[in-house]
Amino acid sequence: MDRRRFEVIALLFLGISLLLWSMGRHPVQIIQVREQGRMALAEMRSGSVYELSADPIHLFQTSLAETYPANSQVRRTVYVPAYPAIRIMSGRSRIDLATTLSIHNTSRERPLLLERVDYHDTDGELIQGYLEEPVALRPLGTIEMFVAREDRRAGTGANFMVEWAADGPITEPVIEAVMIGTQGNATYSFVSPGRPQRIVQPE
Repeated sequence: MDRRRFEVIALLFLGISLLLWSMGRHPVQIIQVREQGRMALAEMRSGSVYELSADPIHLFQTSLAETYPANSQVRRTVYVPAYPAIRIMSGRSRIDLATTLSIHNTSRERPLLLERVDYHDTDGELIQGYLEEPVALRPLGTIEMFVAREDRRAGTGANFMVEWAADGPITEPVIEAVMIGTQGNATYSFVSPGRPQRIVQPE
């Protein structure tokens, strides 16, 4: 259901409210209809419309390859620190930030297969998985995952885990988180690059 349809539903409830008022119906009925209108607007703001607008597969459809490699010869996992909030002044105050995870396929020849993109909170618990199934980025394609400023589920020390693969030699993708937010007249923004996971062997 798209946003326009939600707006029509909300306006319809408000119109019915005015109609009941003109017909002299009981005030309780009017209150109920108005409440239904408010609920429809709330659903529009927090429901499927906004989920669709934030769906990376929907937003970056043209960046995706139609097919992806069946046999992966190269496979890597990248850890990307994210900071949905930062502490300021004495540490008692904090600024909430919008976070964008950006994944760039830097190869001119090969698609980049994304097998998993997961978002974890400060405690390491899984908050959200962005891919229901693997997708492949076209050569030089880009996809983004967005976490709104109002989304405080992850706390101050979030992270993304990105698992990617390719069917042969490929240039390293660029994977980074971009944070941005404002407080008063000040704007805060910074980039957190991804770190490929490597096993550290004992000496």
